[in-house]
Amino acid sequence: MSVLICGSLAFDTITNFHGRFAQQIMPDKVHMLNVSFLVPTLRREYGGCAGNIAYTLHLLGGEPLVKGAIGNDGGDYMARLKGWGVDTSLVLNAQETYTAQCMIITDEDNNQITAFHPGAMMLAHTTRVPVERKDITLAIVAPDGREAMLGHCQQLADAKIPFIFDPGQNLPLFDGAELQRFTEQATWVAVNDYEGAMLTERIGTTIEALSRQPNLKGVIVTLGAEGCEVWVNGTRTHVPGVAAEAVVDPTGCGDAFRGALLHGLSQGWSLERCVALGNKVGALKIAQRGGQNHAIPADLIAAA
Repeated sequence: MSVLICGSLAFDTITNFHGRFAQQIMPDKVHMLNVSFLVPTLRREYGGCAGNIAYTLHLLGGEPLVKGAIGNDGGDYMARLKGWGVDTSLVLNAQETYTAQCMIITDEDNNQITAFHPGAMMLAHTTRVPVERKDITLAIVAPDGREAMLGHCQQLADAKIPFIFDPGQNLPLFDGAELQRFTEQATWVAVNDYEGAMLTERIGTTIEALSRQPNLKGVIVTLGAEGCEVWVNGTRTHVPGVAAEAVVDPTGCGDAFRGALLHGLSQGWSLERCVALGNKVGALKIAQRGGQNHAIPADLIAAA
């Protein structure tokens, strides 16, 4: 069984600021902001939501089917995906542009400032969800080009393929009516607490009321180290977080969580069990730099 992962493929340039943004940014001067951060460390990592989610799902023994776009500099990334044994037949190779690039500054409190160049991601809508493939029984629509997210959600809903709607950092690209339509098409909605507040404000509802929509089997709200809230038909269940051995880099933690969530859903688990695995994998990821460098112990894989 293949799990379709619609989302971005990107290169992450990750830097660390040895200080706190709050000490450098004057709240009463944000209308004339002009700041510079010294970042003595710099790394270039494979990233993008689809790539990161697929990485964790692959580690857990799942069969990710990546649908995204790379540019003329993406040969190494394509080779990396193929090296995992991932089906790359749905990856668009757009030679006229670069692969998406994400530039991230992380401070000592793990706050992040990100600049993102979409590149080839903006062409992801030019290929459709292959609804004729009978092996696709589960999907996720993660942050991607705006038109791709609109199109892929509609195509999955029309094909009656259950999917997670995961707007992530792209949530501000959509108005209330578009966000409402997404939640009516999806089977699950996954957001962090900040995204959840923005989502419900834009569509004029609450998380509790959203979870009562008849099409939704659950709304998942991640809370970082505090764990996760699972909302099903108006009922909230808190799944505690898992302490990390070290807090090194939060980049890709949400994607690692979603990879584990997809694995559990593909196995027919309860949502609470899926989320508990996600919390464990997120704690492993945050102890490693980059979105695709963590390992998952054999005993955890066996238990999954």
